[in-house]
Amino acid sequence: MELNSMYLDELCDFFEKNGEKSFRGTQLFTFFHDKKRIDVENSNLSAKALSIIEKEEINNTEIYKIYDSKLDDTKKFLFKLKDKNLIEGVLMRYKYGYAQCISTQVGCRMGCDFCASTKSGLIRNLTAAEMLREIYEIENKLNIKVSNFILMGSGEPLDNFDEVIRFIKILHDEKGHNTSYRNITISTCGVADKIYELSDLNIPINLAVSLHQTNDFERSSLMPINKRYNLKELKDSLEYYVNKTNNRITFEYTLIKNQNDNDKNVEEIYDFAKSIKCNINLIPLNPIDEFDEKRPSKFEIIEFKTKLEKKGFNVTIRRELGKDISASCGQLRRKVEVK
Repeated sequence: MELNSMYLDELCDFFEKNGEKSFRGTQLFTFFHDKKRIDVENSNLSAKALSIIEKEEINNTEIYKIYDSKLDDTKKFLFKLKDKNLIEGVLMRYKYGYAQCISTQVGCRMGCDFCASTKSGLIRNLTAAEMLREIYEIENKLNIKVSNFILMGSGEPLDNFDEVIRFIKILHDEKGHNTSYRNITISTCGVADKIYELSDLNIPINLAVSLHQTNDFERSSLMPINKRYNLKELKDSLEYYVNKTNNRITFEYTLIKNQNDNDKNVEEIYDFAKSIKCNINLIPLNPIDEFDEKRPSKFEIIEFKTKLEKKGFNVTIRRELGKDISASCGQLRRKVEVK
């Protein structure tokens, strides 16, 4: 395992087992996750400690390219991994500070029709250190502190469950980045068995679920995950999550013209979500070359929102950021790979 993927107690145990004082683990952990550095030769580790870690792996994800939106303060980042694969992330600026969209896999195997991330399939999972370095590279480059994190970049976070949980816990550690769990959001397309596992961990993060269709036939056509976990199974897992954690779910709903934006969809959303403590976030479709569908008009989007609100839901429309720099998940990485 990479040293900068290890928990604090694991690093302390590692040094102790190799004949060094355990506090060296704390020194190295804070160097990685508070100072956000990997040049361990310039740390305050002893010569003995440095010799112990000399042959151990330390992740060194690098910023490959930065794209600045001319429309707003959004920045899109391409990161180059040690194996030369590219992943991407988005930095968004709000009144409260910075939010960053994190990738959890290289590619994705979920196969959702409208998503660019999945078109080349899953290449591999990211390690916790690789996800953390996405954050630290941006913060070091721009001399900023990011406060909110959304695991909604390339990949399905719950398909990389163990490393994602490791990433979240290290990010939260008070000797590291010290991020509140409440400022972390996991987005999933509906991997129901992992939602149960996440529920039992009872970590007070935010959970967002990509719904996008309202009956099993249509959702299975759009999102293959529904063939494994249908809407009933997904609903059961979400009710368990809410009962276990008392957290509110956010349903992400991509609006596709003449596909999922009619009165029948409103009724089916109500039947599915009325028993779940939730918000609904409407997302106008971001067209990609491989998915030849359109978004509804602005009027139609607002009309759909109003109908849901009349059903008693709290509904928002996602603000579009970085539209001129392909800021939606997976779009930029594929364009760069093609060149």
